Amino acid sequence: MSAADNQFSPPSISDFFPPALLFEGTPFAFTRISMIQLIATAVLVLILVLGTRRMSVVPGRFQSVIEFAFGFVREQVAFQVLGEKDGRRFLPILTAMFFGILFFNLTGVIPFANIPGTSVAGAPLVLALTAYVLFIYAGIRRHGVPRFLKNSLVPSGVPIYLLPIIAVVELISTFIARPVSLFLRLLLNMMVGHLMLVLFFSATQFFLLSGGWLMPLAGGTLALGFAFTLFEIFVSLLQAYVFTILTAVYIQLAVAEEH
Repeated sequence: MSAADNQFSPPSISDFFPPALLFEGTPFAFTRISMIQLIATAVLVLILVLGTRRMSVVPGRFQSVIEFAFGFVREQVAFQVLGEKDGRRFLPILTAMFFGILFFNLTGVIPFANIPGTSVAGAPLVLALTAYVLFIYAGIRRHGVPRFLKNSLVPSGVPIYLLPIIAVVELISTFIARPVSLFLRLLLNMMVGHLMLVLFFSATQFFLLSGGWLMPLAGGTLALGFAFTLFEIFVSLLQAYVFTILTAVYIQLAVAEEH
């Protein structure tokens, strides 16, 4: 963006590839986004430790918030989708997944961070692979390899002459589309949200610096920026919930007797 020559450069994909702070030019390059991810993780651990180290029968406000958040994942995700028995087995990983995604997402609206930790491919890819391993592990542990594959690829009631086609469709749907959709849904939602926020606030700065009749437009873009910030907070929570509950659904489908 340049006010001097009255030109506006919109945000681009280059925002997601900042220069390395450490180890530049290596596979271990440490960027500003990597630092934000580490800080978000440290803050999450600190909040959980402070909120649970002195549990009391009559909880204070901080403990109540922590208990409500844990109870939400337990009741509305794990138990509701998987039932109490399987829900308890997978509750720790589902809880870690929900809060990890939520805190990474929220860094996009935190001043001086201003970019979600899930808006680069690494974090969503690791999370999608974790979900992938979870539902395959759950299915194989419950049914064994042959029966798990049969339940996944051969739905009951399908005519024999359609089995090859249905098996290929189910193979793509179950073992390819699920992890890919989890990965892309989280990544693209957070990338787009970041680009929109950058667009509104950089446009506000441009209009203010440009002077003249463009200056009043800064108020409109600033208002839109704040409104979209609130919307992005909602999206951050929604994407954490959607990712976690879809993981639970995939686990439930893997352990079910038949599809």
